[in-house]
Amino acid sequence: MKKSIIAFTVLLFIASVVSAQELGPTDLTFRHRILTEFVQFLSIPNVASDTANIRRNAEFLVARMRKAGLAPRRLDAADKSVPPVVYGEYNSPGATKTIIFYAHYDGQPTDPADWVGSKPWVPILRSAALEKGGKTIAFPRAGEKTDPEWRLYARSASDDKAGVFAILTALEVLRAKGIAPTVNIKFLFEGEEEAGSPHLKEILSRNKELLKADAFIVCDGPVHQSSRKQVVFGVRGVTSVDLTVYGANRPLHSGHYGNWSPNPALTLARLLASMKDDRGNIIVKGWADDVEPLGPAELKAIKDAPSYDPQLKRELGLTYTEGGNHGLLEMIQMPSLNIDGIKSGDVGELARNVIPANANAVLDLRLVKGNDQFRQVAKLKRHIEAQGFYVIDRDPTDAERLEHPFIAKFIHKSGGYNAERTRMDLPISLAVIDAVQRTSSEPIVRMPTLGGSLPLIIVSETLNMPTITVPIANYDNNQHAENENIRLQNLWDGIEIFASLMTMKTVQ
Repeated sequence: MKKSIIAFTVLLFIASVVSAQELGPTDLTFRHRILTEFVQFLSIPNVASDTANIRRNAEFLVARMRKAGLAPRRLDAADKSVPPVVYGEYNSPGATKTIIFYAHYDGQPTDPADWVGSKPWVPILRSAALEKGGKTIAFPRAGEKTDPEWRLYARSASDDKAGVFAILTALEVLRAKGIAPTVNIKFLFEGEEEAGSPHLKEILSRNKELLKADAFIVCDGPVHQSSRKQVVFGVRGVTSVDLTVYGANRPLHSGHYGNWSPNPALTLARLLASMKDDRGNIIVKGWADDVEPLGPAELKAIKDAPSYDPQLKRELGLTYTEGGNHGLLEMIQMPSLNIDGIKSGDVGELARNVIPANANAVLDLRLVKGNDQFRQVAKLKRHIEAQGFYVIDRDPTDAERLEHPFIAKFIHKSGGYNAERTRMDLPISLAVIDAVQRTSSEPIVRMPTLGGSLPLIIVSETLNMPTITVPIANYDNNQHAENENIRLQNLWDGIEIFASLMTMKTVQ
């Protein structure tokens, strides 16, 4: 990484090449075309495991990039069934530095039945956020105005097809206005980020020469909860554990066996409750012992950020939060332990008077700088053993059931990675801050670490370059959940931001 840092010591971000207003896409015909193409992109299902449709997404990107003259190509893993990385490039005359711009085109799985008044891959437009009474409206025709508060609802509308479109459209805006980027640009669009990026390291390693650059800038995630634009210098790592506990070897009638046969749902609930205290603090031994402390610049950035917790609690209907007196921005700088879901028996119309045979939970572990995913998982496993469980990585045998009163199947799921954080005082860091600030009349937020996760440790270790994230989505975008959406003004802002990032000047 030292080589990349030295390369940017001569980088100075000076007066803007063009005003923020001029960079913004204001032409109605242009906005209509972009919105139409974006809807076409969102209409293609994009779960990474859906091989046929994820290929359709890649083909859509290749076609759009080819039309723009970006020399697109697919970067494949050895296993050709793996979603490809879509690559393209644009060399600007006289540019001496190269930036990789990254986003991902795959999305989280979802149950269409959970969506209100829409379907995940049938985009609709609403007059406002659903929670604020937004009504479904017709898409505008060519020449008709768009309202910046309109919301486009579809899976990946915010995470992260908006990022893909903002990056590609930013270059299109600059070229249409005759403004040459001041850096060479490489585009990198991944197709299995939401699956944990299990093949990203392989693909990057196979293309190291092609991917030589001075920095890696990511478009993913939301702006600050105050709606201010932000620059993020780190992301938490992530890994997952699948946990199953057992009762009898078959479901039992609750009248005949209740109060006698242990109920695995209750056993699992007690085990999960043992991992946090009454205030929500994680009490797994050593959970935060290896966290790398934040430096003075990072602590100051958190202090300078707008205080938004009270407003956020009102919006979300929360009367209390975990972590005692610590605010959200402080807590996302720490490792977390979350229950993604629990299943045991049935509820609602399918509920039956039975004692289930097992209970299952999936836990996600968010990691910060200093944590190692394997070390963190080992801490969790030791905690479960300390609660009296016999921990194995398979279903128990009949003999094991008779020998051990409490059994837990513990599976560390593949695809995890550690956290990554770039120093906030590097020349490239300061350049990115200035570039984003140019597009905002308010002070932007500088955040040491984003609450979510991206595979940036894989990038920094494989390609040896600093990574910085510039989010654009509205903070209330329902990322990873049903009713995901993007506010139109956030999409227009994103295009403007990335056009600004592409017009960095270098002074030798």
